[in-house]
Amino acid sequence: MDSMLVLLVDDHPVFAEALATRLAAEPDIEVLPVVSDSAGALAAIAREQPDVVLLDLVLGEDSGLTVLERIRARYPAIKVVMVTAVEDPDQTVAAVRGGAAAWLPKSVGAEELVRVLRGVVRGEAWMPPRLLALVLDRLTRPPDFDRDPLAVLTDREREVLRCMVDGLSRAEIAAKLYVSTNTARTHTQNILTKLHCHSVLEAVSLARRHGMR
Repeated sequence: MDSMLVLLVDDHPVFAEALATRLAAEPDIEVLPVVSDSAGALAAIAREQPDVVLLDLVLGEDSGLTVLERIRARYPAIKVVMVTAVEDPDQTVAAVRGGAAAWLPKSVGAEELVRVLRGVVRGEAWMPPRLLALVLDRLTRPPDFDRDPLAVLTDREREVLRCMVDGLSRAEIAAKLYVSTNTARTHTQNILTKLHCHSVLEAVSLARRHGMR
């Protein structure tokens, strides 16, 4: 593999310098001087044209996501890897939508980080497995889900959900709606799937937040 040029953007100098030293030990990685803010990052990128930018999510008062957006708009060929102490699926989704090639926790081991860097240069993507399911869940939601998640339900499913909000058991729901318990169970599972919920309690909480009483 040809040598890759890497820029670290992080406002924690001890972490950043230690990481830069470790990466520089790899024969195929050349590390640029560390920068700590968005202005320095954009200036260094314009000057050096790195292959990969390792970008912190929080840069003082700046957001790494804003820097990501600017990098991808001006230099679409540059790969951006978010390296952060934050584990937030919504922020991860924003980074993925913004064009980040990978999302890495700062606790990641050096060998794995190097493997991910080599992978993104080849066009691969990566995120922690524990975040993957949550991120995919958010990416596959309907466009208006956050505004009105209950809109995806049929009238019958709304009736079942309203019974759940009222605290009725599955047998009580079946009796009230004149359906079998198997049908009530099927409606319940469909509701959980459509609302991206993992339990009845979570679905009830979501319904209450969106006005169902």
